[in-house]
Amino acid sequence: MHIQVAIVGAGLTGLSIARALHRAGISCHVFEARDRLGGRIRTEALGDDWFDLGPSWFWPGQPCMAALVQSLGLDVFEQYADGALLYETETGEVVRDRGFSSMQGSLRVKGGMGAIVAGIARGLPVGAISLGRRVMSIGPDGALVFESGEPVSADLVIVALPPRVAAALSFEPALSSEVVAAFESIPTWMAGHAKFVAVYDQPFWRAEGLSGDAMSRLGPMVEIHDASSDNRGALFGFLGVPAQARAGRGADVKAACVAQLQRMFGDKAGQPEAMFYADWATEPETAMPRDAAPLMHHPAYGRPDALRPTDSPIFFSSTELASDMGGFLEGALSAAEDAVDWAMSRL
Repeated sequence: MHIQVAIVGAGLTGLSIARALHRAGISCHVFEARDRLGGRIRTEALGDDWFDLGPSWFWPGQPCMAALVQSLGLDVFEQYADGALLYETETGEVVRDRGFSSMQGSLRVKGGMGAIVAGIARGLPVGAISLGRRVMSIGPDGALVFESGEPVSADLVIVALPPRVAAALSFEPALSSEVVAAFESIPTWMAGHAKFVAVYDQPFWRAEGLSGDAMSRLGPMVEIHDASSDNRGALFGFLGVPAQARAGRGADVKAACVAQLQRMFGDKAGQPEAMFYADWATEPETAMPRDAAPLMHHPAYGRPDALRPTDSPIFFSSTELASDMGGFLEGALSAAEDAVDWAMSRL
């Protein structure tokens, strides 16, 4: 099999690259190691309702995301933030109205962020994406070798993976020490995080004058928000428990999260209809060992000089390498635009 452009990774960046190249009449194919699309976007369904376990929001002033959701015909709504915020002290005391709704004004997509992924995929030609195709090495002249199955050759290869994940691939000729060092220096956004969602038949906290926003010094969730969909209520939280401490203890983590919601939001919160849990630090397609610790601040992302395009047929693209809004979904789209420009200049 020979194609013009091989894209490694079916996250938002990789799929957006494929969308633009196909629209330009350029043959390309997306290879994804997972058995699903989306990369760090993961949306779970419960009947007709949807709950994001990866990114949940984008913001006004992010033109690429606004244009994309509009082009896909998706509905957008503001994050629910009406009512009081709760704060849990180190001793378990729950205080009302301390702090502010940190995500007020942010935007959510009806159907979850997975609706964006599905919308892009529907617009690609049948057979343009291969799931379960883990790339192990990239050789000279764009030769891709997989964990299983026949190799593929391409005129150009775009590696749409987080930099540290990309560095774990084998390359021939080998990447220079400067390139490897650049990869290793770039932390993967979201990789050390874990996220828990509890689903209820209705958002009962709203009737009690609560926004669903909460902060905690006791945990295990340090930050909680309303994640309700059309027909069901939901609360989600980011875990403050280190990756090493929660590894292999998913059942204990979920039980502790429900107990925390009950402490903070009352007895109704202790009986969720369903629960979803994602520990991104355990997924090798997202996180490397160096990513185990959650980021305490937003890194200054961008493309290091060592990763500037050369005469190589390989280009690296991810939200961490975006020239603008790195780490965000907007950055993933900005990175895709850079990759498309590069490919178009080479073909």
